[in-house]
Amino acid sequence: MIGKLKGTIDEIGEDYVLVDVHGVCYVAHCSARTLSKLGSAGEACVLYIETYVREDQLKLFGFMTALEREWFNLLQSVQGVGAKVALAVLSTLTPGELANAIALQDRAAVSRAPGVGPKVAMRLVTELKNRAPAFAGEAINIALKQELGEGGAAAPVADAVSALTNLGYSRDQAANAIAAAMKTAGDGADSAKLIRLGLKELAR
Repeated sequence: MIGKLKGTIDEIGEDYVLVDVHGVCYVAHCSARTLSKLGSAGEACVLYIETYVREDQLKLFGFMTALEREWFNLLQSVQGVGAKVALAVLSTLTPGELANAIALQDRAAVSRAPGVGPKVAMRLVTELKNRAPAFAGEAINIALKQELGEGGAAAPVADAVSALTNLGYSRDQAANAIAAAMKTAGDGADSAKLIRLGLKELAR
Protein backbone atom coordinates (compact mmCIF):
# COMPACT_ATOMS: atom_id res chain seq x y z
CA MET A 1 0.00 0.00 0.00
CA ILE A 2 1.40 3.39 -1.01
CA GLY A 3 0.47 6.24 1.34
CA LYS A 4 2.60 9.12 0.07
CA LEU A 5 4.92 9.87 -2.84
CA LYS A 6 7.90 12.22 -2.58
CA GLY A 7 9.76 12.84 -5.79
CA THR A 8 10.03 15.10 -8.82
CA ILE A 9 7.47 15.85 -11.50
CA ASP A 10 8.26 14.04 -14.73
CA GLU A 11 5.10 14.93 -16.64
CA ILE A 12 1.67 16.46 -16.04
CA GLY A 13 -1.25 15.22 -18.13
CA GLU A 14 -4.88 16.19 -18.35
CA ASP A 15 -5.90 14.25 -15.26
CA TYR A 16 -2.66 12.81 -13.90
CA VAL A 17 0.90 13.54 -12.86
CA LEU A 18 3.90 11.30 -13.43
CA VAL A 19 6.09 11.36 -10.31
CA ASP A 20 9.70 10.21 -10.51
CA VAL A 21 10.77 8.59 -7.23
CA HIS A 22 14.44 7.60 -7.49
CA GLY A 23 14.09 6.59 -11.12
CA VAL A 24 10.74 4.83 -10.79
CA CYS A 25 7.82 6.81 -12.25
CA TYR A 26 4.35 6.53 -10.74
CA VAL A 27 1.14 7.68 -12.42
CA ALA A 28 -1.12 9.46 -9.92
CA HIS A 29 -4.58 10.57 -11.02
CA CYS A 30 -5.48 13.93 -9.47
CA SER A 31 -8.23 16.51 -9.30
CA ALA A 32 -7.84 19.57 -11.52
CA ARG A 33 -7.36 21.63 -8.36
CA THR A 34 -4.43 19.48 -7.24
CA LEU A 35 -2.83 19.52 -10.70
CA SER A 36 -3.07 23.32 -10.79
CA LYS A 37 -1.09 23.55 -7.56
CA LEU A 38 1.78 21.39 -8.77
CA GLY A 39 4.89 22.92 -10.24
CA SER A 40 6.53 22.17 -13.58
CA ALA A 41 8.50 19.16 -14.80
CA GLY A 42 11.65 18.70 -12.75
CA GLU A 43 10.25 20.34 -9.61
CA ALA A 44 9.78 18.49 -6.34
CA CYS A 45 6.34 17.35 -5.29
CA VAL A 46 4.69 15.49 -2.43
CA LEU A 47 1.35 13.74 -2.84
CA TYR A 48 -0.84 11.82 -0.42
CA ILE A 49 -1.87 8.63 -2.17
CA GLU A 50 -4.98 6.47 -2.21
CA THR A 51 -4.27 3.09 -3.81
CA TYR A 52 -6.98 1.24 -5.70
CA VAL A 53 -6.40 -2.42 -6.45
CA ARG A 54 -8.77 -4.21 -8.80
CA GLU A 55 -8.58 -7.64 -10.44
CA ASP A 56 -6.94 -6.31 -13.57
CA GLN A 57 -5.46 -2.98 -12.55
CA LEU A 58 -3.76 -0.89 -9.87
CA LYS A 59 -4.48 2.84 -9.76
CA LEU A 60 -2.99 5.61 -7.66
CA PHE A 61 -4.90 8.79 -6.83
CA GLY A 62 -2.88 11.75 -5.60
CA PHE A 63 -3.83 14.63 -3.29
CA MET A 64 -2.08 17.71 -1.95
CA THR A 65 -3.46 17.16 1.56
CA ALA A 66 -4.67 14.28 3.69
CA LEU A 67 -7.92 16.23 4.08
CA GLU A 68 -8.60 16.06 0.34
CA ARG A 69 -7.85 12.33 0.36
CA GLU A 70 -10.32 11.74 3.20
CA TRP A 71 -13.04 13.60 1.32
CA PHE A 72 -12.26 11.55 -1.79
CA ASN A 73 -12.99 8.36 0.14
CA LEU A 74 -16.02 9.78 1.91
CA LEU A 75 -17.60 10.95 -1.34
CA GLN A 76 -17.35 7.46 -2.78
CA SER A 77 -19.34 6.03 0.11
CA VAL A 78 -22.40 7.60 -1.54
CA GLN A 79 -24.26 5.47 -4.07
CA GLY A 80 -23.53 6.51 -7.64
CA VAL A 81 -20.26 8.26 -6.80
CA GLY A 82 -17.07 6.66 -8.08
CA ALA A 83 -13.50 7.88 -8.29
CA LYS A 84 -14.14 9.97 -11.41
CA VAL A 85 -17.08 11.85 -9.90
CA ALA A 86 -15.29 12.26 -6.55
CA LEU A 87 -12.33 13.89 -8.33
CA ALA A 88 -14.73 16.11 -10.28
CA VAL A 89 -16.30 17.31 -7.03
CA LEU A 90 -12.88 18.02 -5.52
CA SER A 91 -11.89 19.83 -8.71
CA THR A 92 -14.88 22.13 -8.27
CA LEU A 93 -15.00 22.61 -4.49
CA THR A 94 -12.30 22.83 -1.84
CA PRO A 95 -12.77 20.55 1.20
CA GLY A 96 -13.96 23.57 3.17
CA GLU A 97 -16.45 24.60 0.49
CA LEU A 98 -17.69 21.03 0.23
CA ALA A 99 -18.17 20.78 3.99
CA ASN A 100 -20.04 24.08 3.91
CA ALA A 101 -22.29 22.93 1.05
CA ILE A 102 -23.15 19.72 2.88
CA ALA A 103 -23.83 21.48 6.17
CA LEU A 104 -26.12 23.98 4.43
CA GLN A 105 -27.67 21.28 2.20
CA ASP A 106 -26.61 23.33 -0.83
CA ARG A 107 -27.30 20.94 -3.71
CA ALA A 108 -26.66 23.65 -6.30
CA ALA A 109 -23.05 24.09 -5.16
CA VAL A 110 -22.36 20.36 -5.36
CA SER A 111 -24.10 19.95 -8.72
CA ARG A 112 -21.64 22.40 -10.31
CA ALA A 113 -19.21 19.50 -10.52
CA PRO A 114 -19.17 17.71 -13.90
CA GLY A 115 -21.07 14.42 -13.74
CA VAL A 116 -23.08 15.37 -10.66
CA GLY A 117 -26.76 15.59 -11.52
CA PRO A 118 -29.62 16.63 -9.22
CA LYS A 119 -30.17 13.12 -7.84
CA VAL A 120 -26.52 12.53 -7.01
CA ALA A 121 -26.22 16.02 -5.50
CA MET A 122 -29.24 15.29 -3.31
CA ARG A 123 -27.74 12.01 -2.11
CA LEU A 124 -24.39 13.66 -1.41
CA VAL A 125 -25.71 16.44 0.81
CA THR A 126 -28.26 14.17 2.51
CA GLU A 127 -26.14 11.10 3.20
CA LEU A 128 -23.03 13.03 4.23
CA LYS A 129 -24.74 15.59 6.43
CA ASN A 130 -24.02 13.69 9.63
CA ARG A 131 -20.90 11.92 8.42
CA ALA A 132 -18.43 14.75 7.81
CA PRO A 133 -15.06 13.44 9.05
CA ALA A 134 -13.58 14.86 12.24
CA PHE A 135 -10.24 15.90 10.79
CA ALA A 136 -9.28 18.21 13.63
CA GLY A 137 -8.83 15.32 16.02
CA GLU A 138 -9.54 14.88 19.69
CA ALA A 139 -6.45 16.84 20.75
CA ILE A 140 -7.80 20.07 19.23
CA ASN A 141 -11.21 19.49 20.84
CA ILE A 142 -9.57 19.09 24.25
CA ALA A 143 -7.44 22.22 23.75
CA LEU A 144 -10.50 24.24 22.76
CA LYS A 145 -12.42 23.13 25.83
CA GLN A 146 -9.50 23.98 28.09
CA GLU A 147 -9.13 27.40 26.49
CA LEU A 148 -12.80 28.36 26.32
CA GLY A 149 -14.13 26.53 29.37
CA GLU A 150 -16.32 23.51 29.96
CA GLY A 151 -19.48 25.18 31.14
CA GLY A 152 -21.57 28.31 31.13
CA ALA A 153 -21.60 30.67 28.15
CA ALA A 154 -18.22 29.43 26.89
CA ALA A 155 -19.37 25.85 26.22
CA PRO A 156 -21.53 26.67 23.15
CA VAL A 157 -18.62 28.67 21.71
CA ALA A 158 -16.20 25.76 22.18
CA ASP A 159 -18.69 23.33 20.67
CA ALA A 160 -19.33 25.60 17.68
CA VAL A 161 -15.63 26.14 16.95
CA SER A 162 -15.00 22.42 17.31
CA ALA A 163 -17.87 21.60 14.93
CA LEU A 164 -16.46 23.88 12.23
CA THR A 165 -12.96 22.44 12.56
CA ASN A 166 -14.49 18.97 12.25
CA LEU A 167 -16.00 20.08 8.94
CA GLY A 168 -12.55 20.80 7.58
CA TYR A 169 -12.00 24.48 8.39
CA SER A 170 -8.81 25.59 10.10
CA ARG A 171 -8.97 26.59 13.75
CA ASP A 172 -8.40 30.24 12.81
CA GLN A 173 -11.19 30.19 10.21
CA ALA A 174 -13.57 28.54 12.66
CA ALA A 175 -12.71 30.90 15.51
CA ASN A 176 -13.10 34.01 13.34
CA ALA A 177 -16.42 32.80 11.95
CA ILE A 178 -17.83 32.02 15.39
CA ALA A 179 -16.58 35.35 16.72
CA ALA A 180 -18.55 37.10 13.97
CA ALA A 181 -21.54 34.85 14.69
CA MET A 182 -21.48 35.83 18.37
CA LYS A 183 -21.73 39.51 17.43
CA THR A 184 -24.85 38.72 15.42
CA ALA A 185 -26.41 36.24 17.84
CA GLY A 186 -25.63 38.06 21.06
CA ASP A 187 -25.14 36.51 24.49
CA GLY A 188 -26.89 33.28 25.33
CA ALA A 189 -26.90 31.81 21.81
CA ASP A 190 -26.69 28.03 21.71
CA SER A 191 -24.10 26.11 19.71
CA ALA A 192 -26.54 25.21 16.90
CA LYS A 193 -27.28 28.87 16.21
CA LEU A 194 -23.60 29.80 16.35
CA ILE A 195 -22.71 27.01 13.91
CA ARG A 196 -25.44 28.09 11.49
CA LEU A 197 -24.34 31.73 11.60
CA GLY A 198 -20.67 30.73 11.43
CA LEU A 199 -21.27 28.73 8.25
CA LYS A 200 -23.01 31.72 6.70
CA GLU A 201 -19.96 33.83 7.51
CA LEU A 202 -17.67 31.29 5.88
CA ALA A 203 -19.88 31.15 2.79
CA ARG A 204 -19.48 34.88 2.09
